[in-house]
Amino acid sequence: MPSRKRKHGQFAKDNQVNRRGPAHNPGLASTLAHVRGQSQEPESTHRDKQDGESADSDADNWTVVGKNGKKRKTNNYPALGYTDLHKQQASIKIQDLQSLILYCIADGTSPQWISARHHFGVKKAVVLFVPGLERGMFDGSVALEPAGIAEEDVKLSNEAPSPVKEQHVPSSIVEQQANATYQTSTCPDDYMPVRLAPDTLPDPLKPLSDCFEYLWPVKAPGDEKFAKVFSPLHAMLNSQIPKSREQKEAERAMKGPKPVRDHQWENKSTPITSFVSPKEELQEQDYVLHPAWFDTEFQRAAEIKRREIAKQTSDSGWVDTHVTEIEAGDVPDQKVEQGSISVGRTVLAMDCEMCKTEDDDMALTRISLVDWDGEVVMDELVKPEKPVTDYLTPFSGITAEKLKPVTTTLADIQKRLLDLLTPHTILVGHSLESDLRALKLTHPFIVDTSILYQHPRGPPLKSSLKWLARKYLSREIQKGHGTLGHDSVEDSRACLDLVKMKCEKGPEWGNTASSGETIFKRLSRTPRVGSGSIADGGQGKIGAIIDHGAAEKNFGQMASFSLGCNTDEEVVEGVKRAVFGDSDGAVIPGGGVDFTWARLRELEVLRGWSNNHRNDVIQMDDSSTKNGIAEPSPSELVVKVATTISHIRDVHASLPPCTLLVVYTGTGDPRELARLQEVQRTFKREYKVKKWDELSVRWTDTEEQAMKRACQKARQGLGFVTITLCME
Repeated sequence: MPSRKRKHGQFAKDNQVNRRGPAHNPGLASTLAHVRGQSQEPESTHRDKQDGESADSDADNWTVVGKNGKKRKTNNYPALGYTDLHKQQASIKIQDLQSLILYCIADGTSPQWISARHHFGVKKAVVLFVPGLERGMFDGSVALEPAGIAEEDVKLSNEAPSPVKEQHVPSSIVEQQANATYQTSTCPDDYMPVRLAPDTLPDPLKPLSDCFEYLWPVKAPGDEKFAKVFSPLHAMLNSQIPKSREQKEAERAMKGPKPVRDHQWENKSTPITSFVSPKEELQEQDYVLHPAWFDTEFQRAAEIKRREIAKQTSDSGWVDTHVTEIEAGDVPDQKVEQGSISVGRTVLAMDCEMCKTEDDDMALTRISLVDWDGEVVMDELVKPEKPVTDYLTPFSGITAEKLKPVTTTLADIQKRLLDLLTPHTILVGHSLESDLRALKLTHPFIVDTSILYQHPRGPPLKSSLKWLARKYLSREIQKGHGTLGHDSVEDSRACLDLVKMKCEKGPEWGNTASSGETIFKRLSRTPRVGSGSIADGGQGKIGAIIDHGAAEKNFGQMASFSLGCNTDEEVVEGVKRAVFGDSDGAVIPGGGVDFTWARLRELEVLRGWSNNHRNDVIQMDDSSTKNGIAEPSPSELVVKVATTISHIRDVHASLPPCTLLVVYTGTGDPRELARLQEVQRTFKREYKVKKWDELSVRWTDTEEQAMKRACQKARQGLGFVTITLCME
């Protein structure tokens, strides 16, 4: 008879049983339970260890029984529990953390990776998104101790989570990280939760053991085949809508993008100014910023220096529209027609076509502008200054014959645009950063449809304009794609109509309607405690977002409240404010919200993990690099990690009893993946126009495997969960 394969946790459990000796051998019932895959040992209760109680502290107490001999529950306090027989087969995902939240405070189903006892007793949920922390800080591969401390002294104790306290399983995490091959399989050490032992943690991380019992490996969403990592923010705040069998079968038979479901949609007229991208959003999308976005002379000087290095100044042919300050774009209320969604602004939709010139530059060959009514304001062919190497006819529709009689230059177009683009003009387009780079022009007021209509899997992915037009406008555009090319006037009108639809339908339109809904909308269908059912007019649960910068954008538009902050300290205070409410109820009502999501960003920025490489919070030292990526000094890293952990502990200590606290890092270190992706993009651009010996970078199977390993590492996030104790 073939032997039954044992899991990692069961192997450790059997070893522990054997060490107990014959006096502790299991009886018949235990043996049968083991064969059936059941456990007779009590569940290890996940508790806040500040009170010093253990999971089996009641083992010596009398058992209270009621009628019919059934055990009577002594309390209904919520608690999280985990044992090594939870049949863990892989790392949990961010969606699993979300399922725990929805199970505790909404209508979610019971999670399989952890047990939540008396979940109905959970009153609130707080989620902290803390990018910058990684597994290496806990196992010793990322040093957080002064020099002279041995690696084994700071290595995390990889103790198998079990009710048996003496049980230990040796860690092999560091050895696995040293393995340079791309691994498609995992071992239990990759996905099993690890008990936080304070005597084995580096000093900056020790406070975590006072708040949480386990470190959970959490896998970020992504696609390792194509080396993509998807947004951990979207994975947490987007919730899938269950579909019936009939809906699934109908969608399987349908080709192309699925039509949006709007039969229950309630329109919410929104002015176009609500969709103008703020400075932070433009930075993340790699726009060249207009000088009006910088408030101080120091900031402007720093940006001028950066543009000089990147050759994006007037000496290189760049121009800035005549906007002296952001406030210059405001229109007096008396000049705005009541109910107007354009609110007195001039709206122009733009699309450009480009070709390739020598040195692999992209040069403007056609520009089209349409106004709010769809009328053509400008449609011009432009003659590039440098010799053209590729007209990109299948996409641009431009040929040498079309450009032969053209005399209009880029400078002529720039002069006309400077007259058209006033402080009251909003520029609309799809991925306009590419068009504006070809125009060598900056403008502060941008509405980008690739941002407004987010990809179903979140950033950095973007939906194509053709896909958006077909899905939301039921319109076929770019029919000449790959043959005759695009029509830039047609594309401009499609962008304009998508923006008009967004203004008519409201901020939430197009974000998750294709496959899900926001967690805030789902919470709103769950009645608040004591308010009665939603059908009887009861109030649904409410949520808040606390984030750096413009928190009211994107998901902040869907939350009941959003608080923008400049520092992590302000984020912590914002969490407390959201949980308890304002004392006078000025913004957040007394009693606070039911769900709070907040992000601590200073550690992420210090380590260079942020997409925003020009963030002013922390200046990076260019002299300290790793693979071309800026690295903070060891002392800076230790101080910032300690500060971040202190913020987490501060939030934990301030929460009321019966509050679910979830901390997740989202991803591992994404910098090497970003570097290799840029190398790959450079190779693909050069490979089309240069010989192999002339390439500045090479892309072989070695680089391909390295990018897959980097993607694998970037998807290795962390999670911590706990429920604050009820004080009797």
